[in-house]
Amino acid sequence: MSLLIAATRSRRRFTGRAAMLFFLLSLVGYSPIHGSEESLEVEAKVNAIKAKLIEVRRDLHRHPELGNRETRTARQVADYLKNLGLDVKTQVAKTGVVALLKGGRPGPTVALRADMDALPIQELNDVPYKSLNAGVKHACGHDTHMTVALGAAEVLAGMKDRLKGNVKFIFQPSEEGPPEGEEGGAKLMVKEGVLENPKVSAIFGLHVMPFLDVGTVGYRSGATMASADKFTIEIIGKKVHAAYPHTGIDPVPIAAQVVMGLQTIVSRQIDAREPAVLSIGLIEGGNRFNILADKVRLVGTVRTLNSELRKDIAARMEKVVKGITATYGASYKLSYEEGTAVTVNDPVLTRRILPVLERILGSKRVIVTAPQMGAEDFSYFGEQVPGFYYFLGVRNETKGITHQIHTEWFDVDEEAIPVGVTLMTSMVLDFLR
Repeated sequence: MSLLIAATRSRRRFTGRAAMLFFLLSLVGYSPIHGSEESLEVEAKVNAIKAKLIEVRRDLHRHPELGNRETRTARQVADYLKNLGLDVKTQVAKTGVVALLKGGRPGPTVALRADMDALPIQELNDVPYKSLNAGVKHACGHDTHMTVALGAAEVLAGMKDRLKGNVKFIFQPSEEGPPEGEEGGAKLMVKEGVLENPKVSAIFGLHVMPFLDVGTVGYRSGATMASADKFTIEIIGKKVHAAYPHTGIDPVPIAAQVVMGLQTIVSRQIDAREPAVLSIGLIEGGNRFNILADKVRLVGTVRTLNSELRKDIAARMEKVVKGITATYGASYKLSYEEGTAVTVNDPVLTRRILPVLERILGSKRVIVTAPQMGAEDFSYFGEQVPGFYYFLGVRNETKGITHQIHTEWFDVDEEAIPVGVTLMTSMVLDFLR
């Protein structure tokens, strides 16, 4: 049995079939905290489809697809949801899938979001479900996110007559970013109205995390994941023979000073209590060893947890680049593109959902995590409606599952799948109740 429940808090007496189920599960070490028949029913339903969901995850993992190209993935997801009797829309925001489960009783609409795209990374794990698409891998766990959402859809569909409201399942393409020149991701889904008709009152999402052990979850209230902006800087000099540098303007040492100057923005100009990252990921320029380059291009990212600081850093970058290039007679071009906003967990919704997490896992397995400087375009949904985004533990040192996301070796302990499904299902039931 999975480690879904950590300790017993309720000592209610059970009767009938619920009592028998509780007794049988307790014999194998299963110890539910919440003693309601509904909780027992959810746990039983999740465990009944656990093997099926693992196969679903493995199929999705074998066939990863990049952003805005998730055609097979979308077809598999849509077929699964249609078989549950849900109203399904496809080709939303290019390749997205949206399904609506209508409850048997009136009430609000809550949404569950799962991202669908993979990354351009070669799989190196020697596993039966290894990627069959060369150079493409589900290295960020989106296969698991989809599987959890599909599992929640199946459990909730079996309880729809009792639901006091509706559940909208949003399977989003291109979370890692659309191809150059294309729209995509959560921003496009919001633009196309996925949070309307019926209007969504709250939205839940998750991300697998290899720094958390399987059977645990992480969360925080407020700013949870950073904004992610991209910048490109061109340092423009004057090309000459490398033997006569005094007759030209060498952009290489100027670019080096720009890099060092930019680093002082975070280390010396920003309050140390404010998390911020400014990183250069690409430097390129020149064409031959004995010719000074005419220009050098720098490409990087800025990440913060504060929207005002985000604007401030962009302004400071302009001053640094302008001052250094002017000193040496060079010129520059600075392009700053605002990307994903800060992902914020609504404080009121977080307080409301926290008891659900603790009821399912026990308080010791619900961990308040530090803000993450990684980014998530779930933030676009959270800008429109209250959102709660949590981290699902997938680490298992015994099985050697410890590698970070966005790497060739990343994998998840599949025991996390029923944990995620139970949490998602229970959060929906609690919110609608």
